[in-house]
Amino acid sequence: MASENIIEEKKQGQALITDKIKGNNKKLFIESYGCQMNLNDSEIVASILAKEGFNTTHLLEEADLVLVNTCSIREKAEQTIRKRLQKYNRVKRINPEMKIGVLGCMAERLKTKFLEEEKMVDLVVGPDAYRDLPNLVKEIESGKDAINVILSKEETYGDVTPVRLNSNGVSAFISITRGCDNMCTFCVVPFTRGRERSRDPQSILKEAQDLWEKGYKEITLLGQNVDSYLWYGGGLKKDFKNASEIARATAIDFAKLLELVAQEVPKMRIRFATSNPQDMSIDVLHSMAKYENICNYIHLPVQTGSTRMLERMNRQHTREDYIKLIDNINKIIPECAISQDMIAGFCGETEEDHKATLSLMEYVKYDFGFMFAYSERPGTLAAKKLEDDVPMETKKRRLSEIINLQQKHGLYRMQQFVGKTVEILIEGDSKKSSEQWMGRNSQNAVAVFPKTDEKIGDLVMVHIDDCTSATLIGRRVA
Repeated sequence: MASENIIEEKKQGQALITDKIKGNNKKLFIESYGCQMNLNDSEIVASILAKEGFNTTHLLEEADLVLVNTCSIREKAEQTIRKRLQKYNRVKRINPEMKIGVLGCMAERLKTKFLEEEKMVDLVVGPDAYRDLPNLVKEIESGKDAINVILSKEETYGDVTPVRLNSNGVSAFISITRGCDNMCTFCVVPFTRGRERSRDPQSILKEAQDLWEKGYKEITLLGQNVDSYLWYGGGLKKDFKNASEIARATAIDFAKLLELVAQEVPKMRIRFATSNPQDMSIDVLHSMAKYENICNYIHLPVQTGSTRMLERMNRQHTREDYIKLIDNINKIIPECAISQDMIAGFCGETEEDHKATLSLMEYVKYDFGFMFAYSERPGTLAAKKLEDDVPMETKKRRLSEIINLQQKHGLYRMQQFVGKTVEILIEGDSKKSSEQWMGRNSQNAVAVFPKTDEKIGDLVMVHIDDCTSATLIGRRVA
């Protein structure tokens, strides 16, 4: 259930590589699983450890320190991590000096299992404790186990410049909030990433400017729930009500932050993820409409089209609220693409609830979607209080109906671009041919077109001649 942030399958488990720093003689192998937030956290970890003498390597066998950044969103992720740890331990027999660590969302929940019972790791570090890594690494180098999974009320890593890992040099992510206060019953994030806090806007603007100077052309502002960004001088979102009058009057919300970033880097494309329907304000839509460089694309997870199920999921909005928001998006930003997250077969879902999801999809006709069959996560409210009572065959059937409908709508949305000329940001070679470029338009649709004299990072006008349900096919016209 990727409502926290989009999980990109092709990036799962990549060994992350950075530029070598002269004089660093220790080798770090770091793999990431899960959402974009995790990949961004790995960049922060690489930055902190670079100061401790570590360069990254993609060769597991030569590493002094092996870290896996984990995700608790889906059960499959957990099984994958266990298999990876078993593999690291086989390599460790050949290289006994090697140290193994688990980072991220799984750290808190599985600390005793991995560290004490199964003795698979030397180090366990939660998402708010990465600054403690230098001390923890010293501990394990002296032969002790080390652990820090304390969740923080302040940590935003605002002053740590992430090392850009495996980057295409065109797009980068800037983390603007950490944690989440929405206690959706299916989601483990509030328990693994703590309470919601926002990062100082000045540090966000500085990072955006720095990326522009380094040649990046697109940034995505990242948070578990970006719309609830709120800066009033620091502190938790929930404590805003106790802030002084002046702090309240000068507070910066997400709509204002978007404007500040758009003004700071006026030629940079700006995206954001993930939005939560209950927190998205009309002001955000007006900010998007006002600035040319804010992309016309919103990832707006709904999870289900049934108000009854939304209530069971503890989502703070109804089907009607969501439809009203969709109508406002269409009115204020007529060319905006919208994508969804859907869960098939959540606890107690009836055939009628499922049909409500399909009818909502028909109403919105999403451009893209991320769709899952519900799998219970230990530690969530649903696991404690609700029965996972929809049979697996039913979940699979409902999921395939959702996927089929999404493919139909995806094709419909892509067809709307055929015959039009759109601006494409070139990201790299097309997967199928090195003779063609691949890039995206403002609506996040992928386009491919034949190469002439362009280079990666160029913005070019492309006339769209044809499409599949996932790709626009065109040729450059300017």
